[in-house]
Amino acid sequence: MLKGLFSFRDRYRILHQTWFAFFLTFVCWFNFAPFATTIGKQLHLAPEQIKTLGICNLALTIPARLIIGMLLDRFGPRITYSILLMFAAVPCLATALSQDFNQLVISRLLMGIVGSGFVVGIRMVAEWFPPKEMGSAQGIYGGWGNFGAFGAEFALPMIAVATSFLAGGASNWRLAIALTGIIAAIYGVIYYNSVQDTPADKVYKKPKKNGALEVTSVKSFWAMILSNFGLIFALGLLAWRLEQKNIHFLNQTQMYLVWVVLAGLFAYQTYKAYQVNKELLIGKKTYTPVQRYQFSQVALLEFTYVTNFGSELAAVSMLPAFFEKTFGLEHVVAGMIAATYPFLNLVSRPSGGLISDKFGSRKWTMTIISAGIGVGYLMAHFINSSWPIPLAIAVTMFAAYFAQAGCGATYGIVPLIKKEATGQIAGNVGAYGNFGGVVYLTIFSLTDASTLFSTMGVAAIICAFMCGFFLKEPKGSFAGAPEDELSETLTQKPSVLAEE
Repeated sequence: MLKGLFSFRDRYRILHQTWFAFFLTFVCWFNFAPFATTIGKQLHLAPEQIKTLGICNLALTIPARLIIGMLLDRFGPRITYSILLMFAAVPCLATALSQDFNQLVISRLLMGIVGSGFVVGIRMVAEWFPPKEMGSAQGIYGGWGNFGAFGAEFALPMIAVATSFLAGGASNWRLAIALTGIIAAIYGVIYYNSVQDTPADKVYKKPKKNGALEVTSVKSFWAMILSNFGLIFALGLLAWRLEQKNIHFLNQTQMYLVWVVLAGLFAYQTYKAYQVNKELLIGKKTYTPVQRYQFSQVALLEFTYVTNFGSELAAVSMLPAFFEKTFGLEHVVAGMIAATYPFLNLVSRPSGGLISDKFGSRKWTMTIISAGIGVGYLMAHFINSSWPIPLAIAVTMFAAYFAQAGCGATYGIVPLIKKEATGQIAGNVGAYGNFGGVVYLTIFSLTDASTLFSTMGVAAIICAFMCGFFLKEPKGSFAGAPEDELSETLTQKPSVLAEE
């Protein structure tokens, strides 16, 4: 596979075009972080408001990933990704034109929808690569796409400085942010006209039922409902934060109204889940062992994604300001130093997938990497102004490597759980990454960086223990072709079985 990466043919062409689509969505998603302090000064924002904008940037990605997952399974990745890329221009231009905190909140909430693009590529890559290469392919897609966060933090400040003559000598952050949306929209048109959902000899498989994830046991149904509640809780937490003093985006009445709406959304989600799984719940339908999967495994992967991608979202959002304030650096320099964290995505996330493919056990790969995440963040807890900057960078890069490798290892497993529902499962797991980001950044907004690092470290250590005891190796983890294709081949050629 590594040799094929240097070609631009067949499935490798699709992989390259898809990771670049993800790269652009990440550039857009994180185009605010490198300018947070500059925008705060120009628009007279309080520190609490700047931190809250980081939470807003992640919030709507939670429901968006679930909705995008369902649309993806129904309409396919080509259409879904193309529309999402073109939509990115809306929140980018809205951010660039914002004049106050309230306008920024709205634009960053909309930007959260763009962050759901990751789910789309997971299904696209799963359609083109066999299980034995799934970890590597998904790691390359996710890692090289996540490299967009580095692009945002490293390149955008330089663009803003280079075009400062157009803004009276000040950092031209408005133009830099607007450009990201325009480029994404143009690429959306290119993507639509140059990719296919599946290879020519494959049929795009859709779930038999839409509106909610189909589960295969009553126990899994209630686990799914609990999982859905966790995501609604994260949105309620954001509403609470937006009502607090020094923020005042919502008043208390509006906060309660948002909670009522979220309760209604949870009730609707539960009703749709009941509709999709009604026959199972009333005992009219049972699943064969081949058809079954355990939602507890999905839930555990959700937790792993909280600890790896959730922590990455929080770190990428706060590190530029953290280095700027801790070491008294200029915002451009601080942004470039902080960009070392997402820079590692170029190799770390693909390596997590590759290790998962080659180690022989996806379970123990996930366990060991989760422990590494915990150690990395617990070391970062001790960073302060007396540290040499190179040592602070080294510790954050150590944490970054394991967090990003954990993302690759997680999505080396996700597409192997239930092929035809990959979009919805990937959406659920991905949404919990944003759940983690929202919770971690809320903790950060109420405390400080050292508390955030220690919280992320302890959560990852707990996750490692849970993976070691409860995570199961997916069936067909290292097969040369998808399990359903193998089944069809064996059905068509019974003589082969007889000979064996």
